[in-house]
Amino acid sequence: MKKYKKIIISLFIPFLSFTLTVESDPFESTYKPLPPENILIQDANIYDGDGNEFSETDVLIQDGKIAAIGKDLPVTNEFKIIDAAGKWVTPGIIDIHSHMGVYPAPGVRTSSDGNEATSPVTADVWAEHSIWVQDPQYALALKGGVTTFHILPGSANLIGGRGVTVKNLQRNTINSMKFPNAPHSLKMACGENPKRVYGNRNQAPSTRMGNAAGYRKAWIRAVAYLSKQQEYEAKSEDAKQMGYKPTRDLELETLAGVLSGEITVQNHCYRADEMATMINIANEFGYKISAFHHGVEAYKIADLLAENNICGALWADWWGFKHEAYDMVQANIAIVDQALNGKGCAIVHSDDAIGIQHLNQEASKALAAGLRAGFDISKARAMKWITINPAKAAGIDDVTGSIKVGKHADVVIWSMNPFSVYALVEKVFIDGATAYDKDTNFQPASDFDVGIISPNKNRIEE
Repeated sequence: MKKYKKIIISLFIPFLSFTLTVESDPFESTYKPLPPENILIQDANIYDGDGNEFSETDVLIQDGKIAAIGKDLPVTNEFKIIDAAGKWVTPGIIDIHSHMGVYPAPGVRTSSDGNEATSPVTADVWAEHSIWVQDPQYALALKGGVTTFHILPGSANLIGGRGVTVKNLQRNTINSMKFPNAPHSLKMACGENPKRVYGNRNQAPSTRMGNAAGYRKAWIRAVAYLSKQQEYEAKSEDAKQMGYKPTRDLELETLAGVLSGEITVQNHCYRADEMATMINIANEFGYKISAFHHGVEAYKIADLLAENNICGALWADWWGFKHEAYDMVQANIAIVDQALNGKGCAIVHSDDAIGIQHLNQEASKALAAGLRAGFDISKARAMKWITINPAKAAGIDDVTGSIKVGKHADVVIWSMNPFSVYALVEKVFIDGATAYDKDTNFQPASDFDVGIISPNKNRIEE
């Protein structure tokens, strides 16, 4: 990610001089982990998130990081020992597509802040500026093993604004939840949604060709904006003093961030032909799509996605709820995963406040469909669909998404194999600190929760 600093501008006007300080990055992460614990998880069965399975193996957590993995690891008295014999350990689950916070619970109109449906292109808006940090849905997702999630604007617009990745620790400000150094994303949407929203208002776009024209017009403006910015930065300091710096434009600034590789693209798209069109547009303007979301027809172009290193962020079995979501096969995720001899990047995502609580079960359904279709996919590989692959799409796979020495200790202990419908999350660690413990009933509660939950839950107030 590009780093910004304070810019100090000294101005002199006859009879008046002053210094103006502009904070170029006022929204940077202020996240600080909970105090980490030194922990030895002993004799666990492990899916490491990188496609490997281990049995009766230890995991050592120290200073918020994965310190070691192996059998019979040595330990000192300063470590808390957890006997995980017969249990399973995985990386924390990552959801690449969530609207928690921007569509919080309770779901009332006054808190419906996910779609800035006032123009087909609203690249200037940021989801984090809508997020309600007290959303009680975060804690429910945590009890499902979710340690990190990516919050996106909705899909009413061709270009709907920036998404943000957060750690699942409830805090009082969004900055203190933001995943450190995680890139922003740009939410784009093709298909029925934008043409329906704006076509119903007698605006463009009202057709799919209008959608494509709208993207291209926006990117043409972004290329020109970036070119002016680069021309200015290439000037000598003396030349900069002689001219004016190009005026900031929040919309074009975000699009330029995509063109320069600082912002990922998360693209809502159902139909195979439209995904192919979006790839063509990305190639025309020189940016990369990180993932197609929903992608009910992704199986039709699985090799094309793999060739372009694009992930498919997909549902296990949601389909048929609108025309463009009709042509589904249940092996969709498995087909994307197995494209080009296993080079595909498949992700199980939620896009749902209930689904995010059960992503392990959604991955299990997708795996079962793949096995029925004849694919040889291990559970260890399927675990990648909810761990390292979404981390890759979010641009954070270098620090999380797998149990690997040096990575963040975002770890879940399950009562049994997480691909079982009966598996329960027993413990969740985020950066090596306990975030949830079923045995001791240690779990987060927002101020909103505290305000409505009575100590006597069965009492009815008069």
